Amino acid sequence: MPKLTIRDGMGAIVHEDGVAFRVWAPHADAVGIVGSFNGWSDDEVPMADEGGGIWYADVHGAKPGDEYRFLIRNGEQVLSRIDPYARAVTSSVGNGIVVAPGDSWHEVDFQTPPWNELVIYEMHIGTFHRPSEEKRGTFEDASEKLAHLKRLGVNAVQIMPAMEFAGDVSWGYNPAHIYAVESAYGGPDGFKAFIKAAHQHGIAVILDVVYNHFGPSDLDLWQFDGWSENDKGGIYFYNDWRSETPWGETRPDYGRGEVRQFIRDNTLFWLDEYHLDGLRFDMTLYIRNVRGNEAEEGDALPEGWSLLQWINGEIRERFPGRIAIAEDLRNKAEITGAVDYGGAGFGAQWDAEFVHPIRQVLIAADDEARHMATVAHALAHSYNEDPFQRIIYTESHDEVANGRARVPHEIAPGDSSHWAAQKRSTLGAALMFTAPGIPMLFQGQEFLQGEWFQDTVPLDWDQSNEFSGIVRLYRDLIRLRLNRSALTRGLLARNITIHHVDENRKLLAFHRSAESGPRDDVIVVASFSHAPQEAHRIGFPRHGLWKLRLNTDWVGYSADFGNFSSQDAIAELGEYDGMTCSGEVSVGPYSALIFSQDE
Repeated sequence: MPKLTIRDGMGAIVHEDGVAFRVWAPHADAVGIVGSFNGWSDDEVPMADEGGGIWYADVHGAKPGDEYRFLIRNGEQVLSRIDPYARAVTSSVGNGIVVAPGDSWHEVDFQTPPWNELVIYEMHIGTFHRPSEEKRGTFEDASEKLAHLKRLGVNAVQIMPAMEFAGDVSWGYNPAHIYAVESAYGGPDGFKAFIKAAHQHGIAVILDVVYNHFGPSDLDLWQFDGWSENDKGGIYFYNDWRSETPWGETRPDYGRGEVRQFIRDNTLFWLDEYHLDGLRFDMTLYIRNVRGNEAEEGDALPEGWSLLQWINGEIRERFPGRIAIAEDLRNKAEITGAVDYGGAGFGAQWDAEFVHPIRQVLIAADDEARHMATVAHALAHSYNEDPFQRIIYTESHDEVANGRARVPHEIAPGDSSHWAAQKRSTLGAALMFTAPGIPMLFQGQEFLQGEWFQDTVPLDWDQSNEFSGIVRLYRDLIRLRLNRSALTRGLLARNITIHHVDENRKLLAFHRSAESGPRDDVIVVASFSHAPQEAHRIGFPRHGLWKLRLNTDWVGYSADFGNFSSQDAIAELGEYDGMTCSGEVSVGPYSALIFSQDE
């Protein structure tokens, strides 16, 4: 037998002569490996103690596709464990599978879009597309609808967590094995094929990752090597009150070097091995705080904050252009602040200052409850004076579940076709695509999917035909947002001036621009009233003809719409709304108008 050498890395390390294995089990008296390569023999392959709690063995003849487990002996305990670094598993309670890493699977020359050009579509693989009711969704199934997303204009998908979770049906926020891709979705090969297909369609892929807790079920990490304190989780977890999370007592120990490395390595693994374009970090509030109460003395987890800083610093250095997104929802500018100045270093964060007030304005039953000052604040909000540090949306998996529903359903329960549901949900979409920030849709939003999100209920794709006009409205909004016709460059810029706010008429107007001038300056008029507004004067930054690029009330978007005002605007000299010119516009109920100039 040839002499085997020490290999770098953790988990199963494939090389030309076999597979090396390395695992951290500091309280073990002995560790061995069993697997398909030795017929699951009772005589496991022994592992050598490398020091520092690390155990190592090199198995000649082992190969990718082999299944394996570690046997950990601690006193009288004999514990059979799945490799924490397993790249694939047969199931959440099955065996680890040896996977060969490498870049050869990826043949697409793809560049992540600039952040100010991102249009994100959040999807849940299990429900996004099912060929039949009897079959849960997979990566392969989801790939069949990428052409729809491309036509829509989406250039990034955000996948709800696809780390191996307990069972086959889940939102994904209960990760059991954070290096393994959910086997029910298609495992590593299925995910790689999906990413390749997405990139071929010009669509970036962002993965939702969960580090604020693990499990809590099907969790081989729990008391992994037989040691624990206070009957808690052992080496991977806090073993005191800091273990508490809203999802169980399974918060990783961010102060332990090996656990920090485990999580940091995982983030880089997804970006490197899977060529992902970004990561979305679930509820970072519970990484930096125990109970999410920043005002409570002693609640902070400074080691969690420093872990986020370390990870984001590594991502920026090693993968420039890839985006790290935080779900924190506490309006904390430091989340997207620079690490060098004490910030956590995320590229963007979900913006509660947009979604919550805008949703409330849209779903309110009475126009009097729609406050234009609230809308104006949501449109102009930013972090660190950079609006592209925020993700803006009206629907997400959280906003349309847990007691809340889709915007159309909140407006007209059970009837997405209701006039008000169509009008006000699309008004929200118009705000999302014309305000500065990174816009995000939730799956099915573009064809008025109703009710609330459930991981057992697939999207009703028949609605994409039934509401094809609404799909076209979303497509047209995205085209303007991305300046595809070179007529609305200002929508790609940071600037916004809300120059007209009429609380009585429930109407406002705002100005977007990059460097100013024809095909750059954009004027958006939005009405939050059930009544049409005729000949309403607003300010314009320049005189002349302002072409109406989009009217959300156009009958082509829905036969129920009124087609009110399909008129261009003429701006005349004369100061108004703090601008040098003004003109009259007419806008339909719960509608938005978008204007720009040709020359």
